[in-house]
Amino acid sequence: MGSREGSPTKYAMMENEMTTENTSNEKQQKSITIHQSGGDAVYGIGLFGAWAYYIGRATTPQEKLMGFLKGFVWPAMLVYELLKFLNPESE
Repeated sequence: MGSREGSPTKYAMMENEMTTENTSNEKQQKSITIHQSGGDAVYGIGLFGAWAYYIGRATTPQEKLMGFLKGFVWPAMLVYELLKFLNPESE
């Protein structure tokens, strides 16, 4: 009987086939990138609008500083006031 050292075993051939299939599947996968920046634009416009509103009505440097800071958190203040308006019984 001859030696089987040089011939590949069934397990080794299956492993090679699996490796080949994985490599071909990896090459077939496409990278999809979705950019959703609409909300950023709306927030940016709102930020400048809030700055114009708060800083424009400020009379002291402290009020202008507070107006600048309020410009960043105007969505939270808007939602808070809206919820307070919609549920007046909780107060």
